[in-house]
Amino acid sequence: MIKEFQEFIAKGNVMDLAVGVIIGGAFGLIVKSLTDDIIMPIVGMIFGGLDFSNYFIPLSSEVTANSLDAAKEQGAVLAYGSFLTVVLNFLILAWIIFLMVKAVNKIRSEAEERLMAQEEEVAKEEPAAPPPADIALLTEIRDLLAKKAS
Repeated sequence: MIKEFQEFIAKGNVMDLAVGVIIGGAFGLIVKSLTDDIIMPIVGMIFGGLDFSNYFIPLSSEVTANSLDAAKEQGAVLAYGSFLTVVLNFLILAWIIFLMVKAVNKIRSEAEERLMAQEEEVAKEEPAAPPPADIALLTEIRDLLAKKAS
């Protein structure tokens, strides 16, 4: 069983997946910082200096705080500002991934076109291979019979 596990881990796909997960996690942190530290303050400024991260609805009459952290300590709250921030994070991340996939597909398409063009050039440069001896002989016989018939 240990040998099978070692073979599984040694496969390239597992390592590729691990690298992807690590890079994805780091990329998620970058997008979160972009959203929390750059985009949301600008959006808040546009809407009158509002801070979306502190938007919440108290679900208990005991909650009287003005900040989300203090309100969570007092009781249950519906933190819809945090949810809006997470949704915006997701949309930004999805848009960036879409652009990356689109760019990779374009690069692949261009590479395939170049490869096909190179193959066509090679095919044009190479003279047609002479037919095998039996085909050449049958072609001569056909041509001679056609001459006799006419």
